[in-house]
This record gives sequence, C-alpha cells and structure tokens, in this order.
Amino acid sequence: MASIRRPEHKAPPEIFYGSEEAQKYTTNSRMIEIQTTMSERAMELLGLPDDVPCFVLDLGCGSGLSGECLTDNGHYWVGIDISRAMLDVAQEREVEGGLVLGDLGDGMPFKAGAFDGAMSISALQWLCNADKSYHNPVKRLFKFFTTLYACLSRGARAVFQFYPENPKQIEMITSQAMKSGFTGGLVIDYPNSTKAKKVFLVLMTGGQQQMPKALGTDVGAHQNNSRIAYEDKRERVKKSRGKPLKKSRDWILEKKERRRKQGKETREDTKYTGRKRSGRPW
Repeated sequence: MASIRRPEHKAPPEIFYGSEEAQKYTTNSRMIEIQTTMSERAMELLGLPDDVPCFVLDLGCGSGLSGECLTDNGHYWVGIDISRAMLDVAQEREVEGGLVLGDLGDGMPFKAGAFDGAMSISALQWLCNADKSYHNPVKRLFKFFTTLYACLSRGARAVFQFYPENPKQIEMITSQAMKSGFTGGLVIDYPNSTKAKKVFLVLMTGGQQQMPKALGTDVGAHQNNSRIAYEDKRERVKKSRGKPLKKSRDWILEKKERRRKQGKETREDTKYTGRKRSGRPW
C-alpha cells in the first residue's frame, strides 16, 4: 500500500503546492536550507564551466530557490512548474530567471538545443502518478524525456534529485529516459545513511560520458546523519574565484545591476544597501 506520508499521494502537484504550501518556501528557513543544499549538489553534478555563463532549464522550479543558485554562479535560467502559486512566490522573490507555467508530463515547449543543461529538485517522482483518468505515467515520462532531450544541446547533462518510492519506480523512470536517447544512471550520495542519503539521476546527451562520483561511498567516510554540507563556507568562497559572497554589499549591487539591464524595476543604491541593521541577524 502506498504511503500517505509522500506528498505525491496526497493530491496532484498543482493542488498540493497551493498558496499555503508555497508560502513555506519564503518563511521556513529549514526548508530553504535543504532545497539550497540539494541544488548546490545538483549543480556540481551538472559539471557546468565556472568561467562561462550557461543557459539552464530548471524543471519543477517552484519558488526559484534552485534558480537562485544558478544565478549566484553566473548562469542564466528558465524555470517551468505546474503550480501557479509557487510561480507567484518566485515572482514575489524577484528571481532573475524566466518562469513558465506548465506540466512536465505534457512535454517541454522549448526549441531544439536551447539549453546547456537541466536540473530538477524533488519533482521527478510526481510524474509517476496518474492524477487524472487519462494519465499514463509511462507515456508521460517518455514524452517528458524525449522533449527534454530535444531541447538540450549535445553534450549537455540533466540532473534530477528525486525520492524514488521503490525499485520498480526507478526502473520505470530510467528505462523511459534511456529510450529517449539519454545515457547515464543513478548517483546515490551517502547510501548507508538514513537521513543524508540522496538519490540523483544523472542523464547525458551526446554519447557516453564518465559518471560523476557519489559522495560518502569511501570506506570509513565520516557521515553526519542529520545534515550533510557538501561544501563548507570556506570552500565555497575559495572556489568562487573572486565572486562576491552571497548577501554581501557587492553581491547585492551586482544583482541590482543585472535587474536594471533586464529592464526590471529596481530600488536605487544608497549608503544603506547591504548594510546589516543593528540588533538584527541579517
């Protein structure tokens, strides 16, 4: 019997992620931290170049948390999601990517070879449900993967963090991906940890490529079951290669300048921009 604890068994995604659930993605710091951490790991698995801006598709983009990670690393992105409420939150948060309302199972409405990569956080398992009488999960997965393959440039990767329900579901997903032309497979980080274990499907176009290595698989590797930090703050700063630290004054000024170039309404810079307020932690 299916577990009622899994969100995809409670309601279709456009209903489950209504206005109340969507607001959690602006107020729940723990939820934001988890989403951001998984997005950072997905970006590592994508293997995008550090010094060349790329155009990335965010599948099931929600409130734009994973998109913000792409922006912070100098990339451009477009996100697609079935929940209008989640996209409304993304607009309220003034994310810098383009937003598209759409059902992944209906296929990708983008031109061939448009994207240098694609990523998805906690969305893929929703396609395995038949939320409507005419839904066929196998056909919807095939339609999704074939159209995704078409809109990726050759040599690009697509990385999905997802929560598989059972081995049969994994087989259904991966078989439809391979039928669509992808190569690749699963990368399972911290496979022996109950809480830290994360499953990623890494798909590749343009022939065989070397699969990235999973984390926490070395013998004797230290695992923190409550939380895995893929990179600590010092390492992130070291690897940023001169990029301003997130939320710093320079980071805020760069973000505002990008918005001005995009023709978006932006507040004027003042001496208070990026300054921490007395007595407050931000």
